Amino acid sequence: MNKSDRINSFVGQLGIESDTALDPCYLGFFKCFNDQHYYEAHDVLEHLWLKQRDSNWAFFKGLIQIAGAFVHLQKQFLRPDHPKDGRRLHPAVRLFEMGMSNLEPYRPLHLQLDVDRLSELCSGLATEIVASDFTVNPWSPSHPPQIALRVAD
Repeated sequence: MNKSDRINSFVGQLGIESDTALDPCYLGFFKCFNDQHYYEAHDVLEHLWLKQRDSNWAFFKGLIQIAGAFVHLQKQFLRPDHPKDGRRLHPAVRLFEMGMSNLEPYRPLHLQLDVDRLSELCSGLATEIVASDFTVNPWSPSHPPQIALRVAD
């Protein structure tokens, strides 16, 4: 089974409703993200991103980068004294910045995502990390961020 088949199988197991116009991988991204499975969120959306070269390409890339930033925050939180994981705050901030830059053209709302709100979340976390001189990780499993799509009107 190749990676594409594994991702398709994984997304199928997430229990995503198929009666929506949104791609199951896109919806799977939010399910994984909200369950604190940031690496899987990255993988699921990357699967969609690699298949498409349309007007959503930079949008998906930005979301993938933001998920990557949360991978770094999570690993640093879990092992702050580890030689590699303890130094993940700098790359997290860089990924937040790149992700927000890629999402900028899609503000304020795109594919039912409140891009403004997500950008504010990422900007706030990056600012907090930088203000602490990269010594404070604001992410915690006890109060992780949740990203919800807006219901279409």
